[in-house]
Amino acid sequence: MRSLFVHLVFAGSIFASTGICLAQQTDPSRAHLTAEVEHGPGEVHSLDALRQFNSSLIALSKRVSPAVVQIMVTGYAPTKASGRNNNTAVITREHALGSGVILASDGYIITNAHVVEGAQRIQVALAERDGTSPFDISPAGRRRILEAKLVGSDKETDLALLKVDAHNCDVLPLGATRPVYAGEVVLAIGSPGGLQSSITMGVVSSTWRQLDSDQPMAYIQTDAPINPGNSGGALVDLDGYVVGLNTFILTEGGGSEGLGFAIPARIVQCVYEDLRRYGHVRRLQIQANVQEITPAIAKGLGLSQDWGVVASDVVPHGPADKAGLRLQDIVYAVDDRQIAGLPGFTEALYLHSPDTPLKLDVLRGSQKVSLYVPALQQDDVEDELVNLDANSLLDHLGVYVVDLNDRVRAALPDLRFPSGVIVVAQSSELNSATSRLRAGDVIHTLNLTPIDSVKQLRAMIRNLRLGQAVVLQIERAGKLQYVAFDWGD
Repeated sequence: MRSLFVHLVFAGSIFASTGICLAQQTDPSRAHLTAEVEHGPGEVHSLDALRQFNSSLIALSKRVSPAVVQIMVTGYAPTKASGRNNNTAVITREHALGSGVILASDGYIITNAHVVEGAQRIQVALAERDGTSPFDISPAGRRRILEAKLVGSDKETDLALLKVDAHNCDVLPLGATRPVYAGEVVLAIGSPGGLQSSITMGVVSSTWRQLDSDQPMAYIQTDAPINPGNSGGALVDLDGYVVGLNTFILTEGGGSEGLGFAIPARIVQCVYEDLRRYGHVRRLQIQANVQEITPAIAKGLGLSQDWGVVASDVVPHGPADKAGLRLQDIVYAVDDRQIAGLPGFTEALYLHSPDTPLKLDVLRGSQKVSLYVPALQQDDVEDELVNLDANSLLDHLGVYVVDLNDRVRAALPDLRFPSGVIVVAQSSELNSATSRLRAGDVIHTLNLTPIDSVKQLRAMIRNLRLGQAVVLQIERAGKLQYVAFDWGD
């Protein structure tokens, strides 16, 4: 969850500078005649086109705004500790605002995972209609506040799905199959600075912007002004289709500088369907790794091209190895989809049906080879070190802990002992004794008694006497050590 910083910039009076008279109404036919006299027929035709475009934008804004909601989050977020423990995660209570898009009339809302990260309570504000038009939002700003449940989230794509108890909600269609073009006019709708139903206009700057060659995500870049609070809002085309979900900006001054980025609708569609059906994203793994080809890699490995993706790791006896994939194979197509880079490869895995082998077309030297990989389905391991709830806080120790269950053990395969609880963060209220515990520590025993669960540890703490010696056996970075203090110090 990210903090919200609001920068107010006042533009001054626009009515005075444009010379628009709001009080006086003019007969349209007379105004058109006057305009012809003053500007000539060609200029009048241009003005008519602008008026039509303006009317279209107004109608579009009224149609899409009710389906974009404001999200209000209360929860915990990590902050940087000060002093001698400045490398230790500290959790503080925060409030944050974001946006979301209603994708189903029964109350399913897509947003960014970072908007609801660490949330204890999520509320959604739906704009009320004024009753005079099916597309008009109440001018008085009436809102309906609903409690929302987190259905699931996916950190890799930064997407999360919420559910509210509502019916007949306004929805926006995902333009997952619609082409997006550089220069295309788009609207960004969201709640920047907490200002719900704010609309800005711009163009698509780039349809495929990969900011890190080692990361699989690619984004739609837009110059439509986006600011903190827009995260999770809709980027729509002139037909009202969601072509992207506004996610972040690149800025040096804290405000919009025309560098906004949105998750493409086709990725949103895949993640939305999995989160709604399973609560997590199902990913296919072929037990091989590919990475972006750079000119340096191509030159050093003697590859036949300096773009695309190349196999950099093939796990022995894994599905890809058994199918015949070799190191330095260039993957140029997956399931007959041409692959130009790492994002395209990742997207192809999202779109692949888990019931059929994955087809890889590779270039091996000058030879083209088709391989069929019986891909494995991999469920996301829940990030229990981040998704905290009220039961994870141990007030007396000043830390947040979670059970060392099978999922956490799978993420920490080199633990010395299989039982214990893991410290995920410190509370912001610490004392000298408990501040010796750090995020990532595994508490194995308390006074020589093995710890099997948070519930057991909490019960043992309740039975401690004031002044009693407490010795915790912890595992830190693969090494065992003791943390000792007198209870109540």
